[in-house]
Amino acid sequence: MHRPLIFLTAFLALCASAASAMPPGTSLRPEPRPATSQATPEVTVSSQQSSLAVVRSIRPALRGADVAANAQPIVEVNLRTTPTSDAGFARWIDAFQGRARAQGIRQATLDTAFRGIQLDEQAISRDQNQSEFTRALWDYLDSAVSDARVTNGRAAFVANRQTLEQIEARYQVEAEVVAAVWGLETAYGAMRGSSHIIAAMATLAYEGRRSAFFEAQLIAALQILQSGDTTPENMTGSWAGAMGHTQFMPTSYLDHAVDFTGDGRRDIWSDDPADALASTANYLAAFGWTYGQPWGMEVTLPQGFDYAQTGERTKRSTDYWNRQGVRLADGGGRIPDHGQASILLPAGSQGVALVIFDNFHVIERYNPADAYVIGVGHLSDRIGGGAPFAGSWPRQDRALSRDEREELQRRLTAAGFATDGIDGIIGPNTIEAVRRYQATVGAVPDGYASLTVLQRLR
Repeated sequence: MHRPLIFLTAFLALCASAASAMPPGTSLRPEPRPATSQATPEVTVSSQQSSLAVVRSIRPALRGADVAANAQPIVEVNLRTTPTSDAGFARWIDAFQGRARAQGIRQATLDTAFRGIQLDEQAISRDQNQSEFTRALWDYLDSAVSDARVTNGRAAFVANRQTLEQIEARYQVEAEVVAAVWGLETAYGAMRGSSHIIAAMATLAYEGRRSAFFEAQLIAALQILQSGDTTPENMTGSWAGAMGHTQFMPTSYLDHAVDFTGDGRRDIWSDDPADALASTANYLAAFGWTYGQPWGMEVTLPQGFDYAQTGERTKRSTDYWNRQGVRLADGGGRIPDHGQASILLPAGSQGVALVIFDNFHVIERYNPADAYVIGVGHLSDRIGGGAPFAGSWPRQDRALSRDEREELQRRLTAAGFATDGIDGIIGPNTIEAVRRYQATVGAVPDGYASLTVLQRLR
């Protein structure tokens, strides 16, 4: 793979100016659907923690609409030494420990994990009061693939080149892609989170709103501790349970984390990111990553193109798209044969057009939001020396709020264009319903769920 010498230049320039001239970066954490958000103030990460960034955490959400801020700056964690004072929480812990023992968790592990545990009021507050913050895809990408994140990514790549290339050779996942996930998840390790995972998972399981999910995560976290991979004090992450450089949930850790360094522990929390980066490559490989295949490529569409053919569900050979007149935006060449492909218009006919391949859907397994997938893919291209998107975005548009997305779905369904659910998620079903509605009213059937479509339905 071609990796330009600009990596070294960027790294040397960064080392010379990190203390005073580095622009802010951001950490973008994935959020399972449905997505919500909560902004956090910008914080400065000390040079001892990271020389790469001043960071603000904003977590992306489904299909480019919502964002949520859940990662926290790295700080030293001191577990409280007094037992929990919440009687209900204490009773829940007693009952839970019985269930945990039935699943093979030893009492010694439970005693160590729950020593001095306190109800995590901050986790409850964040879980219950995540306010929606809608954001257009292009605004999200302005942060996800900002100049700062690209510069920091190239520097991080150079600093970890040997490790990343060894990971690529072992797992057959391109090093730039692994680095891009790292960049979006924790700003290249600068924002790994400071919440005590056992306390947070126990609190959210006790809270009850998603008790089954968080109890499963708590059991998995205890299994991690029982295996000896880390200690309760070291097991930190986001308030919602995502851990380490690339933010694995405990269950994903059990399935995919690896000991790349060979020290006997799968240590995704260490300042050394090797195990975390290898675990991410292993995760992507497990879900079918095809080495050498792009996630997607920017294209231009010819006049008279049939927009009804766009969308993730319509897959055709690259030869078919080439015969339709679709061309690469970079140079106007034909689309290379990387297997079946779809034409994706994440912002409709007035925005960037992409041809996407199977690897696009593999990144979706990390986070199903189109915004996140495009962010990872485009950031990986930029880290590798690629250019920004050539096309423009409809920046005059604004993102629909959740209430407006649900209204859109209700009105589409009432008009005979079923979305198969009213959930505020603009997924393939809603996009197809929008496309069918647009075709009946003489609009370009690009499936773009815009305010214009909603207003017309009204």
